[in-house]
Amino acid sequence: MSIQAEPASCRLYLVTPERLEPATFADQLAAALDGGDVASVQLRLKNVDDDAIKRACEILLPIATSREVAFLLNDRPDLAVACGCDGVHVGQSDMPYAAARKTVGPDRIVGVTCHDSRHLAMEAAEAGADYVAFGAFYPTMTKPSNYRPEPELLQWWSEFMTVPSVAIGGITPANCVPLVKAGADFICVVSAVWQNPEGPGAAVKAFNKAIAEASA
Repeated sequence: MSIQAEPASCRLYLVTPERLEPATFADQLAAALDGGDVASVQLRLKNVDDDAIKRACEILLPIATSREVAFLLNDRPDLAVACGCDGVHVGQSDMPYAAARKTVGPDRIVGVTCHDSRHLAMEAAEAGADYVAFGAFYPTMTKPSNYRPEPELLQWWSEFMTVPSVAIGGITPANCVPLVKAGADFICVVSAVWQNPEGPGAAVKAFNKAIAEASA
């Protein structure tokens, strides 16, 4: 399975909370994916052991797969392979792209965090990354960042590069419009989906509506 952008369109990329109980979260994930178009889900668990990650993959991966949604693992190429995930996402302080690619092989997805750097993004794209992620575009408590790129970065990237871009950081249905209009291929969201008072399905529906209106 691949993470694919659709022509002249932007899609959702969901990241899980960093702490979760897989059996309970399974219903939330299913509700989110049934709420509208979602391209991919990244399992991002922090400060847990390998067995906890494996258990989460065992429970959550089939939910994504059954809906033809790519399932990625954060940070751990080795476990992505062991658990049968569709790919991995690595940050600048994690395993280098080349090592991650060597671990997962040529057919799995490898995405790379590039903050606000054109240079890092171009390096990743030229090396073969399947997507580059820019952010944080807005203030966020999910993963605080000192980087604050402007939407123009997405516009420049979309004009000159073919590798898809992911916009991340404090994004909501209300503020995603400039990023969509600038050319982001994917909008990456965390708390705006899982902490939505109306539920994750309603949040995904709201995001899809905002994306469609911004893309029109």
